[in-house]
Amino acid sequence: MKQSAKILGLMSLILGLSACSVLEPKDGEYELTLVHVNDIHGRVKEGKYDGVGLARVATIAKALKQDKNNGNVLLLDAGDTLHGTTFATLTKGESMVEVLNASGFDYMTLGNHDFNYGTERLKELISLGKYKTLAANVIDKRTGSPLATSYDIKKIDGKKVGFFGLSTPETYYKTNPKNVENIKFVDPIKTAKQIVSEMKKKGVKFIVVITHLGEDSSTEKRYQSIGLAEAVPGIDLIIDGHSHTELAEKKVVNGVTIVQTGEYAKNVGVVKVDLDKLKNKNEAIDYTLYTKDIILKGDNPVQEDILVKSKIDEISKKQEMITSVKVGESSVLLQGNRAFVRTGETNLSQLITDSMIWKTGADVAITNGGGIRASINPGEVTVGDVISVLPFGNYVITKEITGENLQKAIEHGLRSYPESLGGMAQIAGMTVKFNIKNPEYRRVLEIKIGAERLDPTKKYIIATNDFMAAGGDGYSSLSKGKEVGHFGGLDEVLIEYIQKEGIQNREKIKPRLIPIK
Repeated sequence: MKQSAKILGLMSLILGLSACSVLEPKDGEYELTLVHVNDIHGRVKEGKYDGVGLARVATIAKALKQDKNNGNVLLLDAGDTLHGTTFATLTKGESMVEVLNASGFDYMTLGNHDFNYGTERLKELISLGKYKTLAANVIDKRTGSPLATSYDIKKIDGKKVGFFGLSTPETYYKTNPKNVENIKFVDPIKTAKQIVSEMKKKGVKFIVVITHLGEDSSTEKRYQSIGLAEAVPGIDLIIDGHSHTELAEKKVVNGVTIVQTGEYAKNVGVVKVDLDKLKNKNEAIDYTLYTKDIILKGDNPVQEDILVKSKIDEISKKQEMITSVKVGESSVLLQGNRAFVRTGETNLSQLITDSMIWKTGADVAITNGGGIRASINPGEVTVGDVISVLPFGNYVITKEITGENLQKAIEHGLRSYPESLGGMAQIAGMTVKFNIKNPEYRRVLEIKIGAERLDPTKKYIIATNDFMAAGGDGYSSLSKGKEVGHFGGLDEVLIEYIQKEGIQNREKIKPRLIPIK
């Protein structure tokens, strides 16, 4: 659909909620409309670097429901929702559940970061949801039962439509491994084949799977949504997440339609299904991605739903007393944007690793770029700013490891450079020269700790976060070391460092990771 047509279609939402149509139906009637988002990461409000806010997502869904041509309208979330910002973490996810409830969500699946508070807390959050959490391949090893609901079947216009959810097995190392030590992630393809077979036996005519699998090239093909589509053609539609992929058009793989909106509710996806035309699935499924620019277009943006906005404002007001406390000032932008901290060093990443050595007295520090989730603007720095940067609740520990294992960790953290990697190594206390043309895990040319070259046989004290220390992000070499110290939360360490040492001389960084081309 052309941009102008999308804007005209959305104007009906802006000008009135009655008799509106976001996407003009080809024959004047659809039986099923799915509004979807993914990878919100706690971003419930509109923001310069965030999306349109869940209050506007709710408005779009409610407006669509008022047009009978859209049939049954459902609101879906494809995971990584309950964690990621101060708004979410101060209540360990409960604030997010309250907003999802107010927004009228029908289904969500579990993303890897939804496990960040631990399994027991996640179970509590699932129980608080008015929506159904679908995660067919997530099994509690203690009971042998699914952690959430496996699948759901609705009868729509006389036809059975099935919904189920799948979570990425990458969760084993893309949350703190201790968070999921009692969880088994069954192979998504194996699970999907079983569920699809069961649904077919029950007469289901259209099957939707809400997945947190994605299509990142670093993910094994069998764990990607594309691999799922190739292996299980009985699926009709995949509502995807995890890779933060913005699909402007639907992707059809092996007859299976795949859609994904990107991240942070910057875009809203709308899928419309004509259940009378299922003999030609491609013709039966229409998809439109509404971008932030379209939703906030001109003088008449889509308005925020009053009830959802009120709920967000109510929660935010309660949190202000904590988050507004000043901890320091910065004369420069402290860069924590995803595009920078996953591809190289920034002044903020160096500030964080410096604080880890300052607090612990370790020889070196290492943390993962993917654990840095926001920038800090020039001016006053508050508790809320720091928590937004470091929202995962990780604490700092020190371990004693050999130089050999330290080098393995650095090799692991630089294996994709300069491509984006959540496990990108951010360091302090050492300098690393590496050749980007060398094969993965053979790139490091030299590591110096202070003025001395790394000794593979010597033991060093490293400061890291508990996620990586347990082998998170694939840092298995760090898990082999002996723990020698436990400290406070990484956010608390950074706050204390800023309060006592200030933020100085961060205009330019002195490289610690030195690529040789």
